[in-house]
Amino acid sequence: MSLVSLENTITIALSVKDRHTSAKWYADMLGFETLYHADEAGWSELQTNTPGVTLGFGEHTQPVPGNCVPVFGIADLDAARLKLEDAQVKFDGETDVIEGMVKTATFYDPDNNALMLAQDLTGDA
Repeated sequence: MSLVSLENTITIALSVKDRHTSAKWYADMLGFETLYHADEAGWSELQTNTPGVTLGFGEHTQPVPGNCVPVFGIADLDAARLKLEDAQVKFDGETDVIEGMVKTATFYDPDNNALMLAQDLTGDA
């Protein structure tokens, strides 16, 4: 038994320059919905497409991207990548494929935070 009992929620916190601009980018590019902007606290939260998982944006004048890389499942990585690249989203190299397991691609938000798309290939075998 664990020392603490966690709830079925997680917030992935990212450092950004402008929470409102970032919220719009995540809505436009990934379809996330803004839950709220707490301007007095310099914090915003967005609902991802995964129940119980939100993104939290902490506003900083000079954000420093961290080592946290949120990984979002996707049914068709190649099609999603093409759409994001058409929208000038920067990717980190080629899509990685581990046959029969997973296909992944790392990309960046406007503040250079790394994000990843992952397509489950275990059902394709």
